[in-house]
Amino acid sequence: MAKQAKLDLYKDHRAEYVAPKEPVFVIVGPARYLTISGHGAPGGEHFREHVSALYTLAYTLKMAEKFSGHDYKVCHLEGQWWAADGSDFRIHEPKEWQWRLLIRVPEFITQAEVSDAIKTVLARKKAPLAAEVKLEYLTEGRCVQMLHIGPYAEEKKDVDRMQEMAGKEGFRLRGPHHEIYLSDPNRVPPERLKTILRYPVE
Repeated sequence: MAKQAKLDLYKDHRAEYVAPKEPVFVIVGPARYLTISGHGAPGGEHFREHVSALYTLAYTLKMAEKFSGHDYKVCHLEGQWWAADGSDFRIHEPKEWQWRLLIRVPEFITQAEVSDAIKTVLARKKAPLAAEVKLEYLTEGRCVQMLHIGPYAEEKKDVDRMQEMAGKEGFRLRGPHHEIYLSDPNRVPPERLKTILRYPVE
C-alpha cells in the first residue's frame, strides 16, 4: 500500500500565507484552530506556560491522528493581540495586553478528539494548562497582510504601511492584530525574525 502523503495546510492554502515585503490583500477562509487565551507581556513564565500547553496538545493530537492514518504537519504558532478597551494594544503597557495563541489544525479534527488529547496530556501531567485549550473557528475574510523581518517591537512601521495601503483602497483595519510566527525566537536572532502580519479589513 502506498504511503499516505502528509497533509500540509500551508501548501493547501498557499494563497492565504503569501508573505511579500509590501502590504497586499488576501482572502482568508474559515479555519479551525487550537487556541488558548491569556493576558500580559509576552516572554514571561505565564506566556511560556500557555505556549507550552498549546504545543503539547497540538503534538499529542497530531500523533493520535497519525496513528489512525491521518498524518499532517503541525502548523506554526500564531497570535492575536488587542487591548481590552478596543484601542491599539501598543499604546498600553505589555502587562495589559490581551492575547490568544493559535495553531491551525485540519478540518477533520473534532471536539471529541481534542477532548481525548486533553485527557491524555493531563494524565501525563505534562501541561496542566492544556485544559484551557479550545477548538475554535476563525473567519477573517478580506485581510491586509505582509512579511515583517526583524524584532517584534519594530512591527509598528509595517503596520502603519498596511493601514495606509488599506486606507487608499477604501478600507480600514478592524483587528485584532494577527501574527504568524515563521521563526523560532529561541533560535533566530531578533533582526532575522520573520513574522507574517495580518489585519482583517472592512
